[in-house]
Amino acid sequence: MAKILIIEDELAIRNVLSNIIQEEDSSYEVELAENGIEGLEKITNNSFDLVLCDIKMPKMDGIDLLTKAMEIQPELTLIMISGHGDIDTAVDCIKKGAFDYISKPPDLNRLLNTIRNGLDRKNLVVQNKVLKKKVSKKYQMIGNTPELSKIHQMIELVAPTDARVLITGANGTGKELIAHAIHEKSERSKSPMIEVNCAAIPSELIESELFGHEKGAFTSAIKQRKGKFETADTGTLFLDEVGDMSLKAQAKVLRALQEHKITRVGSDKEIKVNVRVLAATNKDLQKEIKEGNFREDLYHRLGVILINNPSLDERKEDIPVLTEHFNKQICEEHGIAEKTFSPEALKTLQSYSWSGNIREFRNVIERLIILCSDTVSKKDVKSFAGKE
Repeated sequence: MAKILIIEDELAIRNVLSNIIQEEDSSYEVELAENGIEGLEKITNNSFDLVLCDIKMPKMDGIDLLTKAMEIQPELTLIMISGHGDIDTAVDCIKKGAFDYISKPPDLNRLLNTIRNGLDRKNLVVQNKVLKKKVSKKYQMIGNTPELSKIHQMIELVAPTDARVLITGANGTGKELIAHAIHEKSERSKSPMIEVNCAAIPSELIESELFGHEKGAFTSAIKQRKGKFETADTGTLFLDEVGDMSLKAQAKVLRALQEHKITRVGSDKEIKVNVRVLAATNKDLQKEIKEGNFREDLYHRLGVILINNPSLDERKEDIPVLTEHFNKQICEEHGIAEKTFSPEALKTLQSYSWSGNIREFRNVIERLIILCSDTVSKKDVKSFAGKE
């Protein structure tokens, strides 16, 4: 049910607008305010899906109200209405955050269409927030150990900058969680974060994947295609498993980082890109450099900031809180009640070595949740963890 506020100093117009809106959809809940001060008070103390506001009003005009309302609720959908408007006023309203501007007397169809579009926009904003929360939960970094606290501190320092970050750590430690946290806390968070798994792309295709290609550049290039650098423009590019990238592709990435320009495969045209690059690897890049598998100059370009993600064996104190987190997450995914893990079960989990790190640990917790009764015991862990 949509909640709509009408702010209008003329009683007759206020009532007409209210009647029109409720005739359109009887489920709409309409509130009225006779001046800007009363309207702003209602906006401050309530949550409205949409506001219709006159511009010329005593005590506080609509432009002032619009400015103050946007400070209180930046995502508020506000439609301005005026019988004294002109193009300059309309442009000023839109610049200040209004969803739309309608002249009096309003055309009935346009008014109702604008209200529908405004409510659709409100729903999209809400859905976007829900999706962002789900994404944030998916990439949560769980734990209280000093090792993890240091990483959180590093993220807070690094995220607001545009510095490149190289994240190291064994397979399954969750290096991508650090990359997502940096992006979400950065000024680029409203732009996309594009991920590329360099180990999963054949060496002959990695250049096309990163830099794009022109139609006919190679046999299967049936149309022009943008690469990940272009797609991530104004945002963040995450090069996962960067240690597996071919030397030829490394040379082109180095050039892109140095000059902020890329060239599609099959083209000579340079394209400017504004991208922050984060990279991760499970390899010892210093060793790879000595063996001639990785460029030293690229290593120094990528590794302005170095963050090492510890293995689960290095932070076993986090196993109880990780168990609680995965228990809630997995049970929610399967639509079942949360299980209870006995203290002995938790101690047994802590006694094991986790070569697969967080990835392996989550799989074991999911197995225990599916195969065990309401309370997971030490015996259950020994039977189903696959560790003995």
